[in-house]
Amino acid sequence: MMGSLIESLPGSIELGLLYALMALGVYITFRILDFPDLTVDGSFATGGGIAAILISHGASPWLACLAALGGGLVAGACTGLLHTKGKINGLLSGILMMIALYSVNMRIMGKPNVSLLGVDTIFTVVHPLVLMPILVILVKLLLDGFLHTDMGMALRATGDNSRMIRSLGANTDNTTILGLSLSNGLVALSGALITQQSGFADISMGIGMIVIGLASVIIGEAIFGAPTVFRATLAVLLGSIIYRIVIAIALQVEWLDASDLKLITAVIVIIALVLPSVQRTWRQKNLAKKRSAYFAGTPTDHKTGGDR
Repeated sequence: MMGSLIESLPGSIELGLLYALMALGVYITFRILDFPDLTVDGSFATGGGIAAILISHGASPWLACLAALGGGLVAGACTGLLHTKGKINGLLSGILMMIALYSVNMRIMGKPNVSLLGVDTIFTVVHPLVLMPILVILVKLLLDGFLHTDMGMALRATGDNSRMIRSLGANTDNTTILGLSLSNGLVALSGALITQQSGFADISMGIGMIVIGLASVIIGEAIFGAPTVFRATLAVLLGSIIYRIVIAIALQVEWLDASDLKLITAVIVIIALVLPSVQRTWRQKNLAKKRSAYFAGTPTDHKTGGDR
């Protein structure tokens, strides 16, 4: 088992890096905007479909990545418009857009599956383990820089306290649309990279992406903390890699199959969500016991009329 795990480690790190951009996108909506965006499941496949079609028709793989990024930006903006201008509940906006994107993706791809076998991609020349760390760190630093600009600060404030930021004259509708666009742009870019690495795009490739993204964010924050923007985005990237390693370990269990991947992901997310609450409750109970024991054993002073 240990030998198999060591052999699968490079592949797990590679997948973690490829999905890291998607995790950053989920971080923007889940943590910064506090927006339950399910568009992710659709925009991931949108990015993969756009990249697959362009590359299979002879376009540059890098141009295909930019086009996928643009497709994700548009998808996120549509969700933002539904929520802010259409006054539709945020969760419902994401669900509606996710459903709509299924048909849009089918239109883009023309069929449920597009193969890239025998076609040059960005990974034909450069191995993912060489290219992806550079690309992921570059995107992380650009995102960190943006979140420290005036617009980025307004975006962060929108998620923290939208009423306060509106009172200061900021347009929260615009910042919400911007955040959703940026998030789904990164998700679509991740979809384009996954498509080029795996050699195909599938209409259902985005199913469950929101759960994987949440797992990466929650695991990263639980292990590394998120006191600053720099630490938070770094934690998300590392969380994406750790999540893939945990999956690889879980799949080494004899009674678990590859078909159980979604179940394993759901269990990991549940544990990551419940564990901090359980730990906090346990600490509070221990603290209450210590205080009770302290006050029960503390003698009263003679001056107050009590026994010493």
